[in-house]
This record gives sequence, C-alpha cells and structure tokens, in this order.
Amino acid sequence: MEQQPGKQINIELGESEAEGIYSNLVLISHSPAEFVFDFTRVLPGKAKTKVYSRIIMAPQHAKSLLGALEENIKKYEAEFGEVKVHGMPGKDKSIGF
Repeated sequence: MEQQPGKQINIELGESEAEGIYSNLVLISHSPAEFVFDFTRVLPGKAKTKVYSRIIMAPQHAKSLLGALEENIKKYEAEFGEVKVHGMPGKDKSIGF
C-alpha cells in the first residue's frame, strides 16, 4: 500500500503477535467484496487441522499484497537464491507443503 509523503503510521506489535503463527497451508476464498485467507498448518500423520488465523481484505488490498509479496520474493532471491517449490506435477508452484 502506498503512503503519502510526509505521513507516518505508528504500528504497535503486541508480545503475542510478535511470536507469530507458523503456517504451511493457506486456503483462499473470495466474493465480489473481499478475499479471505485462512492460515493453517498440516502435520505429517495428522488428518485434521484448524484455522489459526483468518485475514479478510478488500480486493484492492489483496492485489497490493500480491505486489508486495512479488517484490519481496525478488529481493529475497537476489540475496539468497531461487526459492524452489515442490509438489505440483508439471508445475513448480503450490501452496502448502
């Protein structure tokens, strides 16, 4: 999201939020008004999981997130090398483990 020059946003990060939540699977759904991201994790040998975090965004914000992720992945790969994603036959892309 672009910010007007000269304006700053103060962001507070709480202690529990700073610990983060590990996720290796995200389920994405959408309607005309919003995108819903359900973050979960799948563990080997477990057939059941739960949603640990749900993020809901307007379509414009979801598209801004996509651009920010693309930009940051390019920066990451420039520094550390290409990120390999395994698991989809015929393609080198998937969401999850």
